[in-house]
Amino acid sequence: MATFDVVKRDAPKARPALSKFSWAWLGVLPFFLFAFMFLIYPSSTIALGSFQDTKTHTFTFQNFAHLLQSPSLIASYWISIKISLITSIGGGIFGFLLAYSAIRGGLPRFMRSSLMTFCGVASNFAGVPLAFAFITLLSPSGVLTGWLKAMGYNPYFHGFQLYNFWGLSIVYMYFQFPLMVLVIAPAIDGLRKEWLEAAENLGASSFQYWRYVAFPILLPAILGTMILLFGNSFGAFATAQALTGGAINLVTIVIGSQLRGDVLGDAGLGYALASGMVVVMVIAITGYTLLQRQTERWLR
Repeated sequence: MATFDVVKRDAPKARPALSKFSWAWLGVLPFFLFAFMFLIYPSSTIALGSFQDTKTHTFTFQNFAHLLQSPSLIASYWISIKISLITSIGGGIFGFLLAYSAIRGGLPRFMRSSLMTFCGVASNFAGVPLAFAFITLLSPSGVLTGWLKAMGYNPYFHGFQLYNFWGLSIVYMYFQFPLMVLVIAPAIDGLRKEWLEAAENLGASSFQYWRYVAFPILLPAILGTMILLFGNSFGAFATAQALTGGAINLVTIVIGSQLRGDVLGDAGLGYALASGMVVVMVIAITGYTLLQRQTERWLR
């Protein structure tokens, strides 16, 4: 014991390791720059501008008071929310069925690859090109409309309109359901074959398997993805502007008209409208995050 104490007392103390400078953080520097330039700075500008008088540059609540007292501005939120709900639910249901058919429906492998490639392209095909494509296809002088007329059926004589609310909803569905396919595909892949085999061994039918096993597991992912689709539609601007020319009073179009800088524009009111959009998007992102965590618990 004494020898051990002598050795321990006489042994030189180890020098603390020198901290080496790591360059690994430079890899995420572009992300932080991007987040600052296109998220943090614009959001802070909107927040400050919504509480600022455009003429005197003083603090004021008048912008929000004007927003809450204007029925047309409140209606623009409702129209945007309504079209977002319709396209997110429709795109979610159709996209889920399409994804499940391609992944679990026994289709050849190359068809799934082709579908995912198409969805990756279609989910990003929006704005003026998408509006032009649908005008070329479904306008009164469009290609598909001409074919239907040649067969004796004119959709415009039966209530169809491309440039109204439902026509815009159809256009939005083009990029909504491919996004649903891309996001929900990993959750469908996460359904284990052992769960189906265990259910069958216990005598469960296909309906019972979906009712008590598969659907409860996929439900958070489906709802979370629909919330993501809602946010995707709620923030769309270029497609509606190019297709309808501002005839549909979406909140994004109203914000654009307020910030355009003409005589009738009010930048402070536009910032207040944008702040309301930010609140809606934060709620949507929070709901998506919570549901996504619930899904990851099952699919680890």
